[in-house]
Amino acid sequence: MMEQSQIRKRLRDAFLALRLPTMRETFAEEAERAVGENLDHERFLLRMVERECEERRDRRVERLLDESRLPLGKALCAFDMKRLPVKARTQTNMLLTGEFVGRRENVLAFGAPGTGKTHLLCGIARELVLAGRKVQYWTCVSLVQELLQAKRELRLNAKLKQLSRYDVVVIDDIGYVEQSREEMEVLFTLLAERYERGSVMITSNLPFSKWEKIFKDPMTTAAAVDRLIHHCVILELNVKSYRREEAEQKAG
Repeated sequence: MMEQSQIRKRLRDAFLALRLPTMRETFAEEAERAVGENLDHERFLLRMVERECEERRDRRVERLLDESRLPLGKALCAFDMKRLPVKARTQTNMLLTGEFVGRRENVLAFGAPGTGKTHLLCGIARELVLAGRKVQYWTCVSLVQELLQAKRELRLNAKLKQLSRYDVVVIDDIGYVEQSREEMEVLFTLLAERYERGSVMITSNLPFSKWEKIFKDPMTTAAAVDRLIHHCVILELNVKSYRREEAEQKAG
């Protein structure tokens, strides 16, 4: 008869071969618990498999969070939802279901500096990651420079393909810094590439009527706006700057 130590060694080897690290580390502990709780074999196996799935899910979410590059401290739990207009609050709750990602819809947040656009969209994006979605955050300036560098090195298509792996690309502060025509051409290429293929979440302090300053000519501007708004949710944050509110409270 095989001794218990031999059985455990063979189990560890099998779990290692099957790439089940949590089961490999915990099966002895769980077996003892099962005996103490008088669990049958099926319930013991179910507990082991569920624990492995949970750990695997947690590890995947941790990897997705690292890869998302979302700013630290921009979680939704730290955002004062009561500051939002009623419509924007309702839209936010709807976006948190993640259904817009499956429909490949875009999210555009408009408002003056300091109104919480970045925090809100990053908070929503973080919740999407926790639900298993692949998200990547960029400031508009850094994204444009990355795309431009790729174009100059004749690898723009490869970069666009890499970005297409993400369910959502967050582009923060479009129009905040004026950029050249060449820079805006690569941004337009990305938006056109993602049209009806993947969602973008964008913040801007410029209304659409001023986007010609961004894309430099009326035709490109119209084409960019048309692609973005065809399937989209627009969040209008017509609220007072929270930074100004904090300054006034400290001064008062």
